[in-house]
Amino acid sequence: MEIITVHTAQNIDIDYEIGGLGERILARLLDYAVFIPFVIAAMFIVPAVTEYASAVYAIVMVVLFVFYDLLCEAFFNGQSVGKLVMKIRVISLDGARPKFSQYLLRWLFRMVDFGITGGLGALITAAMSENGQRIGDIVAGTVMVRTEPRTKMNNIVFNNTESTYQPVFSQAGELNDGDIALIHDVIANYFKTGNNSIVFAMAEKVKAHLTITPPERMNSLVFLQTIIKDYSHISAQADAL
Repeated sequence: MEIITVHTAQNIDIDYEIGGLGERILARLLDYAVFIPFVIAAMFIVPAVTEYASAVYAIVMVVLFVFYDLLCEAFFNGQSVGKLVMKIRVISLDGARPKFSQYLLRWLFRMVDFGITGGLGALITAAMSENGQRIGDIVAGTVMVRTEPRTKMNNIVFNNTESTYQPVFSQAGELNDGDIALIHDVIANYFKTGNNSIVFAMAEKVKAHLTITPPERMNSLVFLQTIIKDYSHISAQADAL
């Protein structure tokens, strides 16, 4: 299984297994299967109602089919129904959740990957590119990975022993190893499930406990990662004394 290492802005290296071609093909087939009940309804049920209702139903189904991938990935953290079942996800090359513009680019280039080239473009580039990316992934700066990273967050070692490093939050030193282990577990759970709410809740508890007001643009995940990084550095410095 091929591995991609993403280097986050917080100096964390996380290894992910790249989603295999077989998994991606099965995920696509499962996504098509989602529409089978609607096709059956269109064949046997909808014709029994008014012509106007049939036309509206057809238009709605076509729109949903066309925008299915974009909507699913944007609203369900890089996963469609098929990807969820196959336990694969779209992430940004920096390990973060892709921006909507990345999802949009990835979706637009489906016309090249699966339309103009009849699927050969996606198949060839995914098989030959270093990170298993199709054309849309390359353009958007995304990659398809298995949902659980190989690098466990509680095994991450922060290399912050350089004397020039200045902790962002000196209050992190007030925490203990148990607190940090709990934060590790929360972040690991987020990377596994994509559940943002537990990250937000933990960040709010840490902010309240340490009386910290982080910069406005710092989101909850980055805040918790920074707390861990600062704690690791402060602890290392204390041990060196």
